[in-house]
Amino acid sequence: MQNTSAHNKPKAWIVTVDMGYGHQRAAYPLRDLGGGEVIVMNDYPDLPEHERHVWNESREGYEFVSRLQARSVLGRALFELFDRIQEIPRFYPRRDLSRPNFQLWQIYRMIEKKGLGKHLFTDVLSKDQSRPLICTFFLPAFAAEHYGYQGEIYLQVCDADMSRTWVSKDPKRSRINFFAPNKRVVERLKEYGVPENRIFFTGFPLPKENIGGSGMSILKKDIGSRILNLDPSNAMRHKFGHIINYHIGKACIPKRANHPLTLTFAVGGAGAQNALALEVLSSLRSRISNKEIRMILVAGVRLDVLAQFKAAIKEQGLEGLLGTGVDVLYRETKEEYFEAFSATLRTTDILWTKPSELSFYTALGIPIIMAPSIGSQEDFNRVWLKTVGAGITQDDPRYTDEWLFDWINSGWLARAALNGFVEAPVMGTYAIEKIIEGTDHQFEHLESKAALAV
Repeated sequence: MQNTSAHNKPKAWIVTVDMGYGHQRAAYPLRDLGGGEVIVMNDYPDLPEHERHVWNESREGYEFVSRLQARSVLGRALFELFDRIQEIPRFYPRRDLSRPNFQLWQIYRMIEKKGLGKHLFTDVLSKDQSRPLICTFFLPAFAAEHYGYQGEIYLQVCDADMSRTWVSKDPKRSRINFFAPNKRVVERLKEYGVPENRIFFTGFPLPKENIGGSGMSILKKDIGSRILNLDPSNAMRHKFGHIINYHIGKACIPKRANHPLTLTFAVGGAGAQNALALEVLSSLRSRISNKEIRMILVAGVRLDVLAQFKAAIKEQGLEGLLGTGVDVLYRETKEEYFEAFSATLRTTDILWTKPSELSFYTALGIPIIMAPSIGSQEDFNRVWLKTVGAGITQDDPRYTDEWLFDWINSGWLARAALNGFVEAPVMGTYAIEKIIEGTDHQFEHLESKAALAV
């Protein structure tokens, strides 16, 4: 179990899994609903050893294949085979896709035959089954239903599209409700046979400390400084000033930014793109030395990545700028990492990452430079980012020092930042709270701007 600093009375059980960062990142903003507690299904006190073994095999296998695919032809072939098993089908033509796939049958076999989740739902959570249950991965939601959890069950979808594996074997009879991060997921759930009354279009849950309530006071202030850094020639503000004034407010644009131009590079939990980060660092070395840009390398909770990044900084002769011109974000636990990452984003002007669940963070008014995708779901996240106009595919990383500043000077990245804020749903955490608290059971969305990605 993960405990945070929140002291609210728990209103729901928040259950996630430790598989990379994505599912736990989705749970982090919802921690207040759990009274500060997030339960990690595959890593909590008294987890039966046979369950831990099955989970570890699954996680280690995925991370191994993820890293291997970036290193060899064989690795890419293995990952392609793995990815094909969980492939997301084409959306059009619209059709009935409610028939369970092979992977879904395997998931249910793990629950029904190997007892995954039995201890959690018949022992740990049996003390209070009146609370709603919010899961950020499908397996705990399926297990809760299988073992007869009595409260409402909600499942947060973590990508811009989803495979059939996210929906139970018999969706028409299932009790599982869904929180959809965008409209495409809403429509996809219908194709998979989920009744419309069990689908809530909320948006992806984002950290409240980056938003600042219904008025978005924190977010608008942060975007104001970001736009100054991303639009040094005033090209975007001159052309779209009326849009900025309408959505953000003229008063939120300061006379000078409160931080230097900052690029944050976030590698995935499996560490498959570390080499790319180092290539970008090498290209930007002179720009960093000249204080034209600050670069933050995100190592997450991985000591090996931390060591690799620090060694590269030293090799590039940037050690003297550590903590100012260049930095490494590392924390010992994921809870500490998520908190630090949220704080880092407040002074981040550009986020460079693979199109993972971090794609939804563009709603914070942050343009995303997209690294190569790892997995079918990230291909769909890439399409969604391009559709809302907030994500741009990386150019040759060897020449980042050239094309990145061309993009900045043209106002292109500033426009992407504005598109992300205007087009992507930002109030997901608040929307979910409203549903759980019962203040608006007919809730559809706090805003109507998220695009139906094609």
